[in-house]
Amino acid sequence: MAITLHKGDLPDGLSFGASVAVDTETMGLNPHRDPLCLVQLSAGDGDAHLVQLDRDTYDAPNLRRLMGNPAVEKIFHFARFDVAQMQRYLNVVTTPVYCTKIASKLVRTYTDRHGLKDLARETVGVDMSKAQQSSDWGAATLTEAQLAYAASDVLYLHAIKAVLDEMLVRENRTELAKACFAFLPVRAALDLAGWPEEDIFSH
Repeated sequence: MAITLHKGDLPDGLSFGASVAVDTETMGLNPHRDPLCLVQLSAGDGDAHLVQLDRDTYDAPNLRRLMGNPAVEKIFHFARFDVAQMQRYLNVVTTPVYCTKIASKLVRTYTDRHGLKDLARETVGVDMSKAQQSSDWGAATLTEAQLAYAASDVLYLHAIKAVLDEMLVRENRTELAKACFAFLPVRAALDLAGWPEEDIFSH
């Protein structure tokens, strides 16, 4: 496994193929208040690329191009938050999107444990550490522990997706999942526009 840290943007010419696992690290969970600091990516090959963003400019054209590329599927866990961060700080609508948390909720209806740690343990037998989840992602220099934690959040998403896809087919919920994924950029836009909790479909 290799973890590569890039400052500011992805290097020119770096390709992730037809799908890329993506995650973000921020200073908190409020996209209006807490800036985007780090974006993690993996092609599912066991390697991770981490982009430590310049928070003064957020000038990352290669990363922005990848997130908006309609030919590359972006795999997230809890895409709603990450896609909103991309809209807010990188000014890009991330599409197409796959969310392992939504897929899990559609097929793992026998549990209410849909966090990445529980999902990874059940689907691919990986016990992930969450020790660095609440740490200072805005620091100029990230620790080795932070880098390893950030990488782990994307290294297993392709394998988790493969298991969830089989379950979606088995339960005849693939098309429902696709419809949910397609709506995620709109859900993120609603969050950013001031409707984070309100159900606009309710009476």
